[in-house]
Amino acid sequence: MDEEKQARARSFFVRNDLELADLWLALKKGWQDYRTYPAFGLLLSALFVIGGLAISYSLISRGETVWLVPATAGFPILAPFTAVGLYEVSRLREARMRPDWKAVLSAMKGRGDDQILSMGVIIFVTFGFWMIVAHGVYAIFLGNSGIGSDPTAILTTPNGLAMLAIGSLVGGLMALGFYAITVMSLPILVHRDVDVLTAIITSLQAIRDNRGVLLLWAFLVAGLLGLAMIPAFFGLLVILPVLGHATWHLYRRTVQST
Repeated sequence: MDEEKQARARSFFVRNDLELADLWLALKKGWQDYRTYPAFGLLLSALFVIGGLAISYSLISRGETVWLVPATAGFPILAPFTAVGLYEVSRLREARMRPDWKAVLSAMKGRGDDQILSMGVIIFVTFGFWMIVAHGVYAIFLGNSGIGSDPTAILTTPNGLAMLAIGSLVGGLMALGFYAITVMSLPILVHRDVDVLTAIITSLQAIRDNRGVLLLWAFLVAGLLGLAMIPAFFGLLVILPVLGHATWHLYRRTVQST
């Protein structure tokens, strides 16, 4: 079985000629997919929004509002796993097949070999690790300041501003590394019967060979997701599905069959 997967892994290659126009085309196709089958995007993104609201409510109700900043900043890390179902919708539409919930939910479970589940574990562990790092940065800068859980301290004290700067830098580097291993790997796992390591290596190769365009895509995705979370995450009901579908089309432009 491993030899069969290795053979399938050799049946595709990564293009190195992505252009800025490809990003616009991917967004255009993503919007078309969302308009054609909006129910899938609305429901999947609604679950994501509910999760965000639940985390926010939990922190506020416990008087830990200072953690809203790192939780909100790290929450988009979970978005790629939510987008797995959207990749399947785009794949079926591309194949001129009508998507249904059975097919979409089956795609989210994977091919029965736990590869997508393994990637899901990586995603959730990454989010948990980010929260641990955020706690560490907070402890360094504000842990002994006596400020407590006052969120205004972040913007009104030197230590708070330093924490925000260092936390943003560390979080940005973590997010960039996470983006590099997932931007192509999850669409690959939906589309092809390969192992998670091959998918991650292919994603890293795509970043290496198309560094400028795919880094711009990373900043564009981060910016749009950030704006969509203001206020109360509701912009994600549109932005998240469109970006999910668009990522599928960007994958199809980047990783092609031999």
